[in-house]
Amino acid sequence: MTRYVGSKWKKTAALMRERELSEYVPETAQLSKSSLHSLLRKYEMVYVKPVVGMHGNGVMRVERTTAGYQFQSQDRIRSFTHFDDMYRSILVQTRKKRYLVQKGIRLLKHNGRRFDIRVMAQYSPNRQWETTGIIGRVAAKNRIVTNFHGGGKLVAASRLLAEHTNYVYPKLHSLSKLGVKAGKAMQQAFPGVYEIGLDVALDQSLRLWILEVNTSPDPYVFKKLPDKTIFKRIMRYAKMYPKKRA
Repeated sequence: MTRYVGSKWKKTAALMRERELSEYVPETAQLSKSSLHSLLRKYEMVYVKPVVGMHGNGVMRVERTTAGYQFQSQDRIRSFTHFDDMYRSILVQTRKKRYLVQKGIRLLKHNGRRFDIRVMAQYSPNRQWETTGIIGRVAAKNRIVTNFHGGGKLVAASRLLAEHTNYVYPKLHSLSKLGVKAGKAMQQAFPGVYEIGLDVALDQSLRLWILEVNTSPDPYVFKKLPDKTIFKRIMRYAKMYPKKRA
């Protein structure tokens, strides 16, 4: 049956084992006082995420500032003079669940709001991985996550990219190739995975970064695209797969 992999840590490790994918993965570690302090010193801004979680729930953006430190959860920002005080506050938010800390990518923006790209890749009837959909996700105002379920807006990826580059189609092609490579890696690491949703960020230099892999992606976001054949193909492929199981 179709396999669901919940652990972000295990999925990140699977990507890191593949030479062609590891360069796209931001540095990631299991959350501890020392790992958070180290990555903050190195990158100034990081994201803290639950190892198991969906729809951006529990994600925090943590930064070093001129006055000390701050972190944002949903639309609330908390500021601190000392690292230890901030870390204790973060631990309250994590509620003793396992978390990761990841190098922060400063996302491109659309109308002042951060966006990333969701790439849908599926195992096709021809027994090959294929990227079947690409769509942009724009964060709600003052939010740090782009998820549609968290108030984000779905926008055609080509439209978002066109605001930042003249090379839209080469960039879409790169995203498509990345989806296929990630799909193969997930299936190799976790037999029984037949489809993935790849969340990809673009930084200020238009470099691609894999933020996360979802092995149970929501196909209905692609229903928002003007080209209705994309959603129909996604659903046709999905119906071939065995019923999902945990």
